[in-house]
Amino acid sequence: MVRAQIEERGVSNPAVLAAMRAVPRHQLVPAAVREDAYGDHPLPIGFDQTISQPYIVALMTDLADVQPGDKVLEIGTGSGYQAAVLAEMGARVFSIEIVEPLAARAAADLERLGYRRVQVRAGGGWRGWPSEAPFDAVIVTAAPPEVPAPLKEQLRVGGRLVIPVGEDIQELRVIRRTAQGFEEEPTIAVRFVPMTGEAQR
Repeated sequence: MVRAQIEERGVSNPAVLAAMRAVPRHQLVPAAVREDAYGDHPLPIGFDQTISQPYIVALMTDLADVQPGDKVLEIGTGSGYQAAVLAEMGARVFSIEIVEPLAARAAADLERLGYRRVQVRAGGGWRGWPSEAPFDAVIVTAAPPEVPAPLKEQLRVGGRLVIPVGEDIQELRVIRRTAQGFEEEPTIAVRFVPMTGEAQR
């Protein structure tokens, strides 16, 4: 998976590649799709939600420039896979999932697998997690129609927000906070489930 799907597409960060090799992806998907866990595609995880294809998880992690000891906010826990990858890289992860049964399942699976640097909370992600801000990185795994201002404001100076933006086919953007404001860079076209809750108002 790592060699064919990730390295060959240009992700070369050794820490990201090591984390992708270490996390048991098959243990973080429903039993019905476990045999496809390492395929080059997203998988359904219930409640109309998906786990992203491995390459997209690796790319977003790489774009977030996560370092050991970083404090990372994740919006959209899903199965807990992205959070596990971040934890493998030495980050402290604060993850929010709007679908309560998914949040509970991910929290239990992450605990079972020993990822105790991840804290999962059920709720909407538009407003982030103000009490734990600022963050070194924010990764959003559901697509809002526009970038939520609270997520930008919860970045530390020098921190990065990696987020898909738009409807249907979205644009994956990297937003970096500087001392003067924010710098935004588009990357590739992606397709994520839409961000629900406050994002739809």
